Amino acid sequence: MGSNKMKTINAEGLYYRQLNEQIDKVVKTDKNIILNNVFGQRYIGRALPEKVKIKINGFPGNDMAAYMDGAELEVFGNGQDAVGNTMNGGRIIVHGNCGDTTGYAMRGGEIYVEGYVGYRVGIHMKEYKEIKPVIVIGKKAGDFLGEYMAGGAIIVLGVGLDKNEDLIGKYCGTGIHGGAIFLNGSPDKYKLGKEAAKTELTDADKALLKKHIEAYGKYFKKDVSKIKAEKFSKYAPLSANPYSKMYSK
Repeated sequence: MGSNKMKTINAEGLYYRQLNEQIDKVVKTDKNIILNNVFGQRYIGRALPEKVKIKINGFPGNDMAAYMDGAELEVFGNGQDAVGNTMNGGRIIVHGNCGDTTGYAMRGGEIYVEGYVGYRVGIHMKEYKEIKPVIVIGKKAGDFLGEYMAGGAIIVLGVGLDKNEDLIGKYCGTGIHGGAIFLNGSPDKYKLGKEAAKTELTDADKALLKKHIEAYGKYFKKDVSKIKAEKFSKYAPLSANPYSKMYSK
């Protein structure tokens, strides 16, 4: 039986394989871990199951939480590319920014990013029945947000943006054929992919937004009382099979 006390691992100077081997060994007996001095080590938290909680002090490398299966990772620093790559479940909380392809092909769970994210975030996200992944972005996203998205929800809050900053980059929702993208405001039409259509918010959408806005405020200790679900724009697929004309029958 593991204790409730946090087990600490010093990652300074460790090669990524060494660090992940130490994590694998510790989680057999201790489910609560603190990683200190993390600097670029890849694959932290990959395939970790439920009940494991890791607090990461530093800057984890690419593919953090790849294939994660229910654990919770909280990062006090920035995440690099492909955070949550193909994750099945669990929660990621990043007190900072994340790079490109955050949530790549994620199939379940939640990712909360306090600040900015890069390009192609949420690409190939998918869902199955009641398992619907969610990405919540605090500030803004780069180009190709939700590209080829097949399920789940992406929520962009626009917290603390300057007047000259746009909420999203270009080509948002390109190739989308499932799920929905929720934006706090209405972007210029040229920023949207031709497969994404603005649709009306449902009561279920508003409840989803309220839940995740409040969670964002809780995790990052921010006042979100002025962020109203009713002010969001929803973008969903024009078609469930947007490229059917490209293939012969």
